[in-house]
Amino acid sequence: MTREFETASLAWLEAELQDTLDEDIEIEFSEPMLSQEIRKIYREQHPEMLDRQVYFRNLLRLQAELIKVQDWVQQTGAKVCILFEGRDAAGKGGVIKRITQRLDPRVARVVALPAPNRREQSQWYFQRYVPHLPAGGEIVLFDRSWYNRAGVEQVMGFATEEQVEQFFQDVPEFERMLARSGIILLKYWFSITDEEQQLRFMMRIHDPMKQWKLSPMDLESRIRWEQYTKAKEEMLERTNIPEAPWYVVEGNDKKRERLNCIEHLLTKIPYEEVPVEKVELPDRKYNPDYERQVLPDELYVPKIY
Repeated sequence: MTREFETASLAWLEAELQDTLDEDIEIEFSEPMLSQEIRKIYREQHPEMLDRQVYFRNLLRLQAELIKVQDWVQQTGAKVCILFEGRDAAGKGGVIKRITQRLDPRVARVVALPAPNRREQSQWYFQRYVPHLPAGGEIVLFDRSWYNRAGVEQVMGFATEEQVEQFFQDVPEFERMLARSGIILLKYWFSITDEEQQLRFMMRIHDPMKQWKLSPMDLESRIRWEQYTKAKEEMLERTNIPEAPWYVVEGNDKKRERLNCIEHLLTKIPYEEVPVEKVELPDRKYNPDYERQVLPDELYVPKIY
């Protein structure tokens, strides 16, 4: 390998690393369409926001640890299941995105089920969740889970009082079964204040890039804030078991919320760093008789940028 080639390779790697950081910045730049007035209100409500350099430095460190978790899960055949519950606009999706951002989607996958159809409504309540549970060597993140019954279904009247009570009777044993089967089950509740949720909903209303996140159910949840609070309190009290305890993440500061959750998650998985074999890139084989065909121009995407 010539010195010129090594120099060019290092320059290319540096460019790739910079591109990776640019992707992070792009993800974090979440207010491009907001008016100056809305931005000012948000910043006034968050005077002690975490410094971006501190945030990115720690996020990259934690994501490197998550890759070690992934390697350990693959090698040992461990099964990891993480539930993300909480208020609407509490930041669950943002945390999930940062956890999975650098992981292999064949190992770590997100499950976000739609409302149950008529057939699913006639099944055993937990039945539609079971096929999505992790097999050996998998990490599954539930963006909302079977706890819909204790939350939205109870508050909005989609489940009867008898069905809700049956859920509370069944879920501790269901989760004990998961734990006995070897699944590492983690349950997170993301908590924000009434004022913070109102502000985030207002931002979604005024930001065309985020309006899709605001559903009629979200608007209804604002009206029923206290009912959701009572439902949450009952849920945490009745389903906080030693085999699968709840962990509450304070979410008013999104950056701290993400870092705190990932940092805690890493302490709850007994992973070890897996030795990785050094990869050697083989030389390409050249065929002197091969001639590359010239493709017609109409096959190429126009170079606008």
